[in-house]
Amino acid sequence: MMTVPRQVVHVDSPTEQRNPRTTDIDLMSTMGILGAINAEDRRVPEAVAAVLPQVARAVDFAVEALRSGHRVHYFGAGTSGRLATLDAAELVPTFNVPADWFIAHHAGGARALRQAVEDAEDNAKAGAAEVAESVAPGDFVLGLTASGRTPFVLGALAAASRLGARTALVSGNPAAVTPPGVDVLIAVDTGPEAIAGSTRMKAGTAQKIILTAFSTATMIKLGRTYSNLMVSMRATNAKLRGRTIRILREATGMSMADCSDALTEADGDLKVALVHLLSGEDVANAAKALTANDGHVRKALDSLRVRAS
Repeated sequence: MMTVPRQVVHVDSPTEQRNPRTTDIDLMSTMGILGAINAEDRRVPEAVAAVLPQVARAVDFAVEALRSGHRVHYFGAGTSGRLATLDAAELVPTFNVPADWFIAHHAGGARALRQAVEDAEDNAKAGAAEVAESVAPGDFVLGLTASGRTPFVLGALAAASRLGARTALVSGNPAAVTPPGVDVLIAVDTGPEAIAGSTRMKAGTAQKIILTAFSTATMIKLGRTYSNLMVSMRATNAKLRGRTIRILREATGMSMADCSDALTEADGDLKVALVHLLSGEDVANAAKALTANDGHVRKALDSLRVRAS
């Protein structure tokens, strides 16, 4: 019986090209290999810096969506999907956000996080189906693909746009045209990989940097920090409980005993304790000020100062 050949796609992207700087990498010493990889990695931050204006637009779209009661969705496959899943998972303990604020959709589902699921990324209809099940008008959808062409991701973005969601795409292919339904194209040029086509390397590193910057900037704009301190964190273990006291001490300049007492009085709510200590108001008024200002510490403090003047 004749075997039907599988579909073959040739991707025209810098990440698929052969890197002239590493053609002899298999002849190098261990330190030589590591040095060559590190030299390539050092190119990534500059490539990301070149697309920061586009990342900023994506942040503003995400902030707008979350402020209006909507959600942020990540869509990716392979390395891109795994990095997106990691970023979404870490936001809950780091910034104490609701678990459904950031939703990661990985081609092939949960099983694909640990092992490759055959042809999952080539299914544009699956991406569109996940959008139909979970995305609402007003949400923000961020797709990630090293090649710029992953059907699962592009199918999701097109469906999300038709539904009325804002969209952005992080792509490792600067030569690719903006796909239909994409409001913001973040095309980062990391060039050829140290190992041709291994997009878990520089392309993946760029996606990790962009995701971390994107989500962190979104949290800052939403008031989940005070200064550069994680005042919205959830103290789920001994280390984090210790960090909570340290944050209060750094933000207020007060003693460990005063900060510990304030945190106890605020039932463990770091923001309430912080506003209480900085404003001199009692815990109840500090909590009310935070509620009236969407949990934003600086705005809560400003409102209490205005009331006192």
